[in-house]
Amino acid sequence: MRNLIAFLKRFQIFLVFAILQVITLSLYFSFFYYPRSQYLTTANAVNAKVWEMSNAVTKQFKLGNTNRQLQKSNEQLMGQLPQSFVRIDSSTVLIEDTLYQQKFEYISGEIINSTVEKRNNYFTINIGEVNGVERGMGVISDNGVVGVIHRTSEHYAIVKSVLTENINISVVVESVGLFGLLKWDGVDPRRGSIAGISNDLQIKKWSKVVTREGTGIFPKGIMVGKVEKLKSVEGEAFWDVSIVFSEDYRKLQKIYVVKNLLAEEQKKIESLIPQDPKE
Repeated sequence: MRNLIAFLKRFQIFLVFAILQVITLSLYFSFFYYPRSQYLTTANAVNAKVWEMSNAVTKQFKLGNTNRQLQKSNEQLMGQLPQSFVRIDSSTVLIEDTLYQQKFEYISGEIINSTVEKRNNYFTINIGEVNGVERGMGVISDNGVVGVIHRTSEHYAIVKSVLTENINISVVVESVGLFGLLKWDGVDPRRGSIAGISNDLQIKKWSKVVTREGTGIFPKGIMVGKVEKLKSVEGEAFWDVSIVFSEDYRKLQKIYVVKNLLAEEQKKIESLIPQDPKE
Protein backbone atom coordinates (compact mmCIF):
# COMPACT_ATOMS: atom_id res chain seq x y z
CA MET A 1 0.00 0.00 0.00
CA ARG A 2 2.84 2.35 0.93
CA ASN A 3 4.50 1.57 -2.41
CA LEU A 4 1.29 2.53 -4.27
CA ILE A 5 1.04 5.83 -2.36
CA ALA A 6 4.71 6.54 -3.05
CA PHE A 7 4.18 5.78 -6.76
CA LEU A 8 1.17 8.12 -6.96
CA LYS A 9 3.05 10.92 -5.21
CA ARG A 10 6.02 10.50 -7.51
CA PHE A 11 3.96 10.60 -10.74
CA GLN A 12 1.05 12.77 -9.58
CA ILE A 13 1.79 15.56 -12.05
CA PHE A 14 1.91 13.13 -15.02
CA LEU A 15 -1.26 11.33 -13.92
CA VAL A 16 -3.17 14.62 -13.55
CA PHE A 17 -1.97 15.67 -17.01
CA ALA A 18 -3.08 12.34 -18.55
CA ILE A 19 -6.54 12.58 -16.95
CA LEU A 20 -7.00 16.16 -18.12
CA GLN A 21 -5.85 15.15 -21.63
CA VAL A 22 -8.45 12.37 -21.82
CA ILE A 23 -11.21 14.70 -20.60
CA THR A 24 -10.19 17.40 -23.09
CA LEU A 25 -10.14 15.00 -26.08
CA SER A 26 -13.50 13.52 -25.05
CA LEU A 27 -15.10 16.97 -24.91
CA TYR A 28 -13.45 17.96 -28.19
CA PHE A 29 -14.76 14.93 -30.14
CA SER A 30 -18.18 15.16 -28.43
CA PHE A 31 -18.95 18.80 -29.26
CA PHE A 32 -17.19 19.32 -32.61
CA TYR A 33 -18.68 17.39 -35.57
CA TYR A 34 -15.78 17.42 -38.06
CA PRO A 35 -13.02 15.96 -35.82
CA ARG A 36 -15.51 13.41 -34.49
CA SER A 37 -16.44 12.30 -38.01
CA GLN A 38 -12.78 12.14 -39.01
CA TYR A 39 -12.03 10.00 -35.99
CA LEU A 40 -14.91 7.62 -36.69
CA THR A 41 -14.03 7.40 -40.38
CA THR A 42 -10.42 6.56 -39.58
CA ALA A 43 -11.46 3.98 -36.99
CA ASN A 44 -13.89 2.34 -39.43
CA ALA A 45 -11.26 2.26 -42.17
CA VAL A 46 -8.76 0.59 -39.85
CA ASN A 47 -11.36 -1.96 -38.72
CA ALA A 48 -12.34 -2.69 -42.32
CA LYS A 49 -8.71 -3.26 -43.29
CA VAL A 50 -8.20 -5.61 -40.36
CA TRP A 51 -11.32 -7.59 -41.30
CA GLU A 52 -10.23 -7.71 -44.94
CA MET A 53 -6.82 -9.11 -44.01
CA SER A 54 -8.45 -11.60 -41.62
CA ASN A 55 -10.87 -12.80 -44.31
CA ALA A 56 -8.04 -13.16 -46.84
CA VAL A 57 -6.08 -15.39 -44.45
CA THR A 58 -9.19 -17.43 -43.62
CA LYS A 59 -10.01 -17.91 -47.31
CA GLN A 60 -6.55 -19.33 -47.98
CA PHE A 61 -7.03 -21.95 -45.27
CA LYS A 62 -10.50 -22.81 -46.57
CA LEU A 63 -9.58 -22.82 -50.28
CA GLY A 64 -8.69 -26.52 -50.49
CA ASN A 65 -11.89 -27.57 -48.75
CA THR A 66 -13.94 -25.25 -50.97
CA ASN A 67 -12.43 -26.77 -54.12
CA ARG A 68 -13.23 -30.28 -52.90
CA GLN A 69 -16.82 -29.27 -52.20
CA LEU A 70 -17.16 -27.72 -55.67
CA GLN A 71 -15.78 -30.87 -57.31
CA LYS A 72 -18.26 -33.01 -55.37
CA SER A 73 -21.07 -30.72 -56.51
CA ASN A 74 -19.89 -31.01 -60.12
CA GLU A 75 -19.78 -34.79 -59.75
CA GLN A 76 -23.45 -34.83 -58.69
CA LEU A 77 -24.52 -32.36 -61.38
CA MET A 78 -22.73 -34.30 -64.13
CA GLY A 79 -24.61 -37.40 -63.07
CA GLN A 80 -27.85 -35.52 -63.73
CA LEU A 81 -27.01 -34.48 -67.30
CA PRO A 82 -29.24 -35.95 -70.05
CA GLN A 83 -26.34 -37.91 -71.59
CA SER A 84 -25.92 -39.75 -68.30
CA PHE A 85 -29.33 -41.39 -68.66
CA VAL A 86 -30.80 -43.93 -71.06
CA ARG A 87 -34.44 -43.97 -72.19
CA ILE A 88 -36.40 -46.97 -70.85
CA ASP A 89 -39.80 -46.09 -72.29
CA SER A 90 -39.93 -45.40 -76.04
CA SER A 91 -43.73 -45.24 -76.27
CA THR A 92 -43.90 -41.53 -75.45
CA VAL A 93 -41.95 -38.39 -76.19
CA LEU A 94 -42.64 -36.79 -72.80
CA ILE A 95 -39.41 -36.17 -70.89
CA GLU A 96 -39.93 -37.20 -67.28
CA ASP A 97 -37.46 -38.62 -64.77
CA THR A 98 -39.54 -41.78 -64.41
CA LEU A 99 -38.92 -42.59 -68.09
CA TYR A 100 -35.15 -42.66 -67.74
CA GLN A 101 -32.70 -44.95 -66.05
CA GLN A 102 -29.32 -43.54 -65.03
CA LYS A 103 -26.50 -44.91 -67.18
CA PHE A 104 -23.41 -43.05 -65.97
CA GLU A 105 -22.04 -42.07 -62.57
CA TYR A 106 -18.96 -39.95 -61.89
CA ILE A 107 -16.23 -40.46 -59.28
CA SER A 108 -14.20 -37.32 -58.54
CA GLY A 109 -10.46 -37.38 -57.96
CA GLU A 110 -7.18 -35.58 -58.53
CA ILE A 111 -4.05 -36.19 -60.60
CA ILE A 112 -1.08 -36.57 -58.26
CA ASN A 113 1.59 -37.49 -60.83
CA SER A 114 1.74 -37.02 -64.60
CA THR A 115 3.91 -36.55 -67.68
CA VAL A 116 3.20 -34.90 -71.03
CA GLU A 117 6.61 -34.94 -72.70
CA LYS A 118 6.96 -38.71 -73.35
CA ARG A 119 5.67 -40.70 -76.31
CA ASN A 120 3.25 -42.49 -74.00
CA ASN A 121 2.03 -40.50 -71.02
CA TYR A 122 0.21 -41.85 -67.99
CA PHE A 123 -1.44 -40.02 -65.08
CA THR A 124 -1.64 -41.27 -61.49
CA ILE A 125 -4.90 -40.40 -59.71
CA ASN A 126 -5.70 -40.54 -55.98
CA ILE A 127 -8.75 -42.82 -56.20
CA GLY A 128 -8.80 -46.59 -56.71
CA GLU A 129 -10.71 -49.81 -56.21
CA VAL A 130 -12.15 -48.76 -52.82
CA ASN A 131 -13.79 -45.84 -54.65
CA GLY A 132 -15.28 -48.09 -57.34
CA VAL A 133 -12.63 -47.42 -60.01
CA GLU A 134 -12.04 -50.30 -62.46
CA ARG A 135 -9.81 -50.93 -65.46
CA GLY A 136 -11.31 -49.69 -68.73
CA MET A 137 -13.38 -46.85 -67.27
CA GLY A 138 -13.25 -43.49 -68.98
CA VAL A 139 -11.72 -40.39 -67.38
CA ILE A 140 -12.84 -36.83 -68.10
CA SER A 141 -12.35 -33.30 -66.75
CA ASP A 142 -14.50 -30.19 -66.68
CA ASN A 143 -13.09 -29.31 -70.13
CA GLY A 144 -13.10 -32.66 -71.92
CA VAL A 145 -11.74 -36.18 -72.32
CA VAL A 146 -8.65 -37.23 -70.35
CA GLY A 147 -8.14 -40.94 -71.01
CA VAL A 148 -8.96 -44.48 -69.86
CA ILE A 149 -8.16 -46.31 -66.61
CA HIS A 150 -5.18 -48.60 -67.32
CA ARG A 151 -4.31 -50.12 -63.92
CA THR A 152 -5.83 -49.97 -60.44
CA SER A 153 -4.78 -50.59 -56.86
CA GLU A 154 -6.73 -50.22 -53.63
CA HIS A 155 -6.31 -46.44 -53.35
CA TYR A 156 -4.79 -45.36 -56.68
CA ALA A 157 -5.19 -45.81 -60.41
CA ILE A 158 -3.13 -45.23 -63.55
CA VAL A 159 -4.79 -43.40 -66.44
CA LYS A 160 -3.74 -44.00 -70.02
CA SER A 161 -4.08 -40.42 -71.21
CA VAL A 162 -5.00 -39.20 -74.70
CA LEU A 163 -1.30 -38.36 -75.01
CA THR A 164 -0.39 -41.97 -75.83
CA GLU A 165 0.32 -43.78 -79.07
CA ASN A 166 -2.72 -46.04 -79.36
CA ILE A 167 -5.43 -44.36 -77.31
CA ASN A 168 -8.06 -44.95 -80.07
CA ILE A 169 -11.03 -43.14 -78.49
CA SER A 170 -14.06 -43.07 -80.80
CA VAL A 171 -15.02 -39.45 -81.59
CA VAL A 172 -17.45 -37.54 -83.82
CA VAL A 173 -17.06 -34.31 -85.79
CA GLU A 174 -20.37 -32.67 -84.89
CA SER A 175 -20.81 -30.48 -87.99
CA VAL A 176 -20.89 -33.48 -90.36
CA GLY A 177 -21.67 -36.41 -88.06
CA LEU A 178 -18.61 -38.37 -89.19
CA PHE A 179 -16.76 -40.48 -86.65
CA GLY A 180 -13.16 -41.65 -86.39
CA LEU A 181 -10.47 -42.54 -83.88
CA LEU A 182 -8.57 -40.05 -81.76
CA LYS A 183 -4.78 -40.20 -82.25
CA TRP A 184 -1.70 -38.42 -80.88
CA ASP A 185 1.62 -38.09 -82.71
CA GLY A 186 3.79 -37.59 -79.63
CA VAL A 187 4.80 -34.02 -80.49
CA ASP A 188 2.45 -31.34 -79.13
CA PRO A 189 0.42 -32.02 -75.95
CA ARG A 190 -2.08 -29.38 -77.05
CA ARG A 191 -2.92 -31.02 -80.40
CA GLY A 192 -4.13 -34.40 -81.67
CA SER A 193 -5.66 -35.85 -84.81
CA ILE A 194 -8.55 -37.99 -86.01
CA ALA A 195 -8.04 -41.00 -88.28
CA GLY A 196 -10.56 -42.79 -90.46
CA ILE A 197 -12.75 -39.87 -91.62
CA SER A 198 -13.72 -40.03 -95.30
CA ASN A 199 -12.74 -37.03 -97.44
CA ASP A 200 -15.95 -37.04 -99.48
CA LEU A 201 -17.39 -34.38 -97.16
CA GLN A 202 -15.98 -30.99 -96.26
CA ILE A 203 -15.36 -30.23 -92.58
CA LYS A 204 -15.52 -26.66 -91.35
CA LYS A 205 -12.61 -25.26 -89.39
CA TRP A 206 -13.24 -25.10 -85.62
CA SER A 207 -15.99 -27.72 -85.78
CA LYS A 208 -16.49 -29.37 -82.40
CA VAL A 209 -15.11 -32.87 -81.85
CA VAL A 210 -16.92 -34.88 -79.16
CA THR A 211 -17.10 -38.44 -77.86
CA ARG A 212 -19.17 -41.12 -79.56
CA GLU A 213 -21.36 -43.17 -77.24
CA GLY A 214 -21.00 -46.52 -78.98
CA THR A 215 -18.09 -47.89 -76.94
CA GLY A 216 -19.86 -47.38 -73.61
CA ILE A 217 -16.75 -45.83 -72.04
CA PHE A 218 -17.83 -42.20 -72.32
CA PRO A 219 -21.22 -40.50 -72.48
CA LYS A 220 -22.11 -39.06 -75.85
CA GLY A 221 -21.03 -35.47 -76.49
CA ILE A 222 -18.09 -35.01 -74.10
CA MET A 223 -15.75 -32.38 -75.57
CA VAL A 224 -12.48 -33.54 -77.11
CA GLY A 225 -11.40 -30.48 -79.09
CA LYS A 226 -11.96 -28.43 -82.25
CA VAL A 227 -10.86 -28.98 -85.85
CA GLU A 228 -7.82 -26.84 -86.68
CA LYS A 229 -6.92 -28.01 -90.20
CA LEU A 230 -7.42 -30.75 -92.80
CA LYS A 231 -4.96 -32.58 -94.98
CA SER A 232 -5.58 -35.34 -97.51
CA VAL A 233 -3.94 -38.68 -96.79
CA GLU A 234 -1.87 -39.51 -99.86
CA GLY A 235 -3.27 -42.43 -101.85
CA GLU A 236 -6.29 -42.86 -99.57
CA ALA A 237 -9.82 -41.45 -99.40
CA PHE A 238 -9.41 -40.06 -95.89
CA TRP A 239 -8.74 -36.78 -94.19
CA ASP A 240 -5.92 -36.30 -91.73
CA VAL A 241 -7.86 -34.09 -89.31
CA SER A 242 -5.77 -32.03 -86.88
CA ILE A 243 -7.52 -30.81 -83.74
CA VAL A 244 -6.76 -28.57 -80.78
CA PHE A 245 -7.58 -30.33 -77.51
CA SER A 246 -10.20 -28.69 -75.31
CA GLU A 247 -8.13 -29.55 -72.22
CA ASP A 248 -4.59 -28.42 -71.45
CA TYR A 249 -3.12 -31.62 -70.00
CA ARG A 250 -0.02 -29.79 -68.75
CA LYS A 251 -2.13 -27.99 -66.12
CA LEU A 252 -4.79 -30.61 -65.42
CA GLN A 253 -5.51 -31.52 -61.78
CA LYS A 254 -9.19 -32.31 -61.18
CA ILE A 255 -10.72 -35.34 -62.96
CA TYR A 256 -13.81 -37.56 -62.94
CA VAL A 257 -13.87 -41.31 -63.57
CA VAL A 258 -16.92 -42.32 -65.62
CA LYS A 259 -18.77 -45.40 -64.41
CA ASN A 260 -21.13 -46.95 -66.97
CA LEU A 261 -23.84 -48.65 -64.93
CA LEU A 262 -24.97 -50.67 -67.98
CA ALA A 263 -21.50 -51.69 -69.19
CA GLU A 264 -21.89 -55.38 -68.33
CA GLU A 265 -25.23 -55.59 -70.10
CA GLN A 266 -23.72 -54.03 -73.23
CA LYS A 267 -20.76 -56.43 -73.16
CA LYS A 268 -23.09 -59.39 -72.70
CA ILE A 269 -25.32 -58.56 -75.65
CA GLU A 270 -22.39 -57.66 -77.91
CA SER A 271 -20.73 -61.01 -77.12
CA LEU A 272 -23.65 -62.65 -78.98
CA ILE A 273 -22.78 -60.95 -82.29
CA PRO A 274 -21.96 -63.74 -84.82
CA GLN A 275 -18.30 -63.89 -85.79
CA ASP A 276 -17.20 -63.94 -89.43
CA PRO A 277 -16.13 -67.42 -90.50
CA LYS A 278 -12.39 -67.89 -90.76
CA GLU A 279 -11.08 -68.44 -94.24
